[in-house]
Amino acid sequence: MFLRLLILCLVLFVIEIYAYQALRTVVKARPILISYQIISALVLAYIVYSFTQFDRKIGQTPQTMQTMGLLLMVYLPKIILTLVLFGEDIYRVGFGSVNHFAKFNNSVDFLASRRKFVSQIGLGLAAVPLLSLIYGVTKGKYNYKVIKQAIFFPDLPDAFDGFTITQISDVHSGSFDDPDKINYAIDLVNEQNSDMILFTGDIVNTHAKEMHPWIDTFKRIKAHKYGKYSILGNHDYGEYVPWPTEAAKEENFQNIKNLYGQIDFKLMLNEHTFIEKGNDKIALIGVENWGTNFKKVGDINLASANLTKEDFKILMSHDPSHWDCEVQNHPKHFHLTLSGHTHGFQFGIEIPGVIKWSPIQYIYKHWAGLYENMGRYVYVNRGFGFHAYPGRVGIMPEITVIQLKKGKNVS
Repeated sequence: MFLRLLILCLVLFVIEIYAYQALRTVVKARPILISYQIISALVLAYIVYSFTQFDRKIGQTPQTMQTMGLLLMVYLPKIILTLVLFGEDIYRVGFGSVNHFAKFNNSVDFLASRRKFVSQIGLGLAAVPLLSLIYGVTKGKYNYKVIKQAIFFPDLPDAFDGFTITQISDVHSGSFDDPDKINYAIDLVNEQNSDMILFTGDIVNTHAKEMHPWIDTFKRIKAHKYGKYSILGNHDYGEYVPWPTEAAKEENFQNIKNLYGQIDFKLMLNEHTFIEKGNDKIALIGVENWGTNFKKVGDINLASANLTKEDFKILMSHDPSHWDCEVQNHPKHFHLTLSGHTHGFQFGIEIPGVIKWSPIQYIYKHWAGLYENMGRYVYVNRGFGFHAYPGRVGIMPEITVIQLKKGKNVS
């Protein structure tokens, strides 16, 4: 523990030295430089203090998330500055070594002075993540996007051609801090006028009480003609904090399950139901959480018991790694799986038709949007709320509207 802390302190010290050098190369006014040093020291002291106050029994709170946001806003730009100036140092040492040993000019100092334009480039590059992270915390986390996706199935029952489903996921109500923005999002959900609404898990960060101030808000989601259904996500099991007793943990878990009913959603626990329209029907299946790196209590075989391969099936499974490992090649042929969980890392670059990138793609193969394998689809919702980092950069909170269409997909 001490060694890790020592290494962290050394890394932070190096980062601060390089960041200060970049500023000093460009700014010569001593009062500004002194002010920068004082502010940097105070911010670092606040971050360290805030993290020392973290209570694992409580878990993530708005304060700890604000601290995480501040940490990223301060040190990600400084890390970029450090990389730029370190690159210049490699050049300076290399050039000085060649000059020294070749004896081209003995009157020149071994290590050349820092070049102002390099520091200016570094500061310019550092401004990009700084401004992006500030936007993410102040605006991005509530910049809701309604994403509409039509999916074609040749064996879709005729009566369901054009059937619409609104999907929300990863609410993380313990992170909310703006009732007006959440009410605005609920209005967006209601405006879609879909046939059915599905909620694919993570109603809280850890504790059932996090949702209590928001129950009336989410009860405003209007009744949908073909129902409101939900499943559990990994955070709904209370796995990420220590509990005084197993009984306390179980009580919290039961209270979280009750929350879904309190906002008028039918919670599905490894089970299925039929959605009937006219003379046709489709099967809606809901499994508990199953993830390669998280709790595995979802039982797809139990949930789909007595269903046949020919039944048209929509599966709700919180973690898209479940689709990777068990669902996409399952002999019962699950036509469409709806997931969430990844949040798209709440950070990335997404320009439709041009680029879609996030660090989360190096962990999850399917992390945002629609994916297909042999006529079987998974849609990964980018999440309604936020967690850990109190913002979103490039990957915005999502309300999905999926339209089922009969026919072959044209791509």
